[in-house]
Amino acid sequence: MSIVIHGRATSSNVQAVMWCAAELGLAVTRKDVGGRFGGTDTPAYRMMNPMGLVPALEDGDTVMFESAAILRYLVARYGNDRVGMSPRDDMWAEWAKNTLCRAFTVPVFWAYYRTPEAARDMAAVSAAVARFEELLGLVLAERGDRTWITGDKFGLADIWVGHVLYRYLTLDIERTVPAGTRDYYDAVTARPAYRTHVMVDYSELKGRLSF
Repeated sequence: MSIVIHGRATSSNVQAVMWCAAELGLAVTRKDVGGRFGGTDTPAYRMMNPMGLVPALEDGDTVMFESAAILRYLVARYGNDRVGMSPRDDMWAEWAKNTLCRAFTVPVFWAYYRTPEAARDMAAVSAAVARFEELLGLVLAERGDRTWITGDKFGLADIWVGHVLYRYLTLDIERTVPAGTRDYYDAVTARPAYRTHVMVDYSELKGRLSF
């Protein structure tokens, strides 16, 4: 039985899970759930994820929600030396998920792209972009001249830091790109799994006024 991931391809948390699974060489079936597909309010889905959010994972008798927990589970169970999860890497992965990504997803991506232009608070968006760039600069300084965030081995921290960069660098916003970003982005975009599961068209998420 293959692993099943419930969640739409345009969900950033689903993208992180799918990217990790692909790096591990796992056979995964993804089912479109959430967003325009709906399905998160059904009793069957709420049994898997009481929050009604995506993703949810089914792996035999194991059922999980929360993307960071799912990633740790996949690496712990199926780890084959392709994705690192040292204590230091896990520490930076936790920080990236809960601090770096949180500083981008709602205050930048939602407030700008998912909000109709007439309703945007651009002063708040600009301040949020600056804060995100400050945090991104911090973790890239930690990376230094290494290939990956915590060393020469690709790890969970790279999934959480790397997956947010595609939208940051492709949004039509003013940016002051921190030093090291482009070099690091070149490293992640060279990975086929990143191109397949993260570099996904997100135009369906664009906020539009309803008439």
